[in-house]
Order: sequence, then C-alpha cells, then structure tokens
Amino acid sequence: MKKTFLSTLTLAAIALSLPAAAQFAKPEDAIKYRKSAFTLTAAHFGRLGAMATGKAPFDAKVASDNAEIVANLSKLPWAAFGEGTDMGDTKAKAEIWKQAASFKEHSDKFQAEAVKLAAAAKTGKEDAFKAAFTATAGTCKSCHDDFRSK
Repeated sequence: MKKTFLSTLTLAAIALSLPAAAQFAKPEDAIKYRKSAFTLTAAHFGRLGAMATGKAPFDAKVASDNAEIVANLSKLPWAAFGEGTDMGDTKAKAEIWKQAASFKEHSDKFQAEAVKLAAAAKTGKEDAFKAAFTATAGTCKSCHDDFRSK
C-alpha cells in the first residue's frame, strides 16, 4: 500500500511539473510570458493610479477589484526570468542575473506591497488606498530603475 501511494504521488508530481517545464520550452516563450504579465499588471495598476492621482474619481469597488488583480498578477512574471531569457526582445538588464538576490528582494517587496494595496483598497478608505498605492508604485520604480532598460 505504501509503495503504491508513493508511486502515485511521484507520478502526480511529475505530471504537475510537466506543464510548467513545457511552458517555457524556449527562452522566447518565457520573455513573452513575463512581458504579458507585466502588461496586464500595468493596465490594472494604471487604473488604480488614475484614482490615486485624482485623474479619475475614487471608486472603492473598482479600486478593490483592480488591486486584487494586481496582487494576483504580482506573483506571475518572476519564474520567467530563467537562464537564457536575458537575450532577445526584452528590456531586462543583465543585472537581473548578475544580482539575482537583489532582484528577488525587489520582486518580493512588490508582491508584499501589492497584497497591502489590495487590503487597503478593500477597506474603501481613499486615504489608505492612496498611501498603499504610493508604496506599491515605489517598488515598481525601484525595480525599473535598477533592472529595466529604458
């Protein structure tokens, strides 16, 4: 029984990992994936930015919905910065791979602030939302300054 269970568990683990490995069969696939994730993030973050800067009226529901999407999207692009994805149609600087620990810190900070942004937006309090937006935007700028070519 124990042997059957372990065999089944091993096969399940292999089956679950295959789609992830196949997803980035080529470096270009990973680059397209991360660019798409960042494009979606920017679209939803832009809606939040319009409210945070007064270019659009604050709408608690819209803010909450978009902040939740940003929090979810904030987890996606990082796995697509693998080996061989430093060349091609990308604005990623070589520093991403040379300073991997620092890049990871930046991505972790962005993810943490995105979660705080979603929580602040859910309160419906505009001031809390604006403060959380500013903090999250700061993590974006910091990472772009250090790791993204113009």
